[in-house]
Amino acid sequence: MSIIHTQLYHSPCGDLLLEAFDGKLCRCDWTCTARCNSITDISETPSDLTQEAVLQLEDYFAGRRTSFGIPLSFVGTDFQKQVWNALIEIPYGETISYRELAVRIGRPEAVRAVAGANHANVISIFVPCHRVIGSNHSLVGYAGGLPAKQYLLDLESLFIVTDKAAHK
Repeated sequence: MSIIHTQLYHSPCGDLLLEAFDGKLCRCDWTCTARCNSITDISETPSDLTQEAVLQLEDYFAGRRTSFGIPLSFVGTDFQKQVWNALIEIPYGETISYRELAVRIGRPEAVRAVAGANHANVISIFVPCHRVIGSNHSLVGYAGGLPAKQYLLDLESLFIVTDKAAHK
């Protein structure tokens, strides 16, 4: 019988619940959201994969990692999976609008559906939905809250600038 392994991760911008099933990460979700169990309902059963995910998150928050090497398991519609895979392709430190994301997946008329798929993403940071902003460059919607989204964008901008300066 397969077990869902869980582990809490206390990030600098909020608590995340990591879940792994059959050797793949299936959740990295903000514990403050309604779609996630409350912390008191979580029975932690870490696995090698969730522990590796924590190490990679630590490296990300320390500016030592710009991409992840964790196998992911998406549970959703084919359209949602297409959007989530496109999110992974957004480069570290860059942002795009929901409209640009819709164009990238070949569905320019599906801006609202893209926004809905983005909202349904439960593998935050590893699937960087925080890199999607409004067409007017405003911060809009994020499961971890707008302060967490701003923190992640600022973090990536800081290390992009630092990295460029180091290579001059």
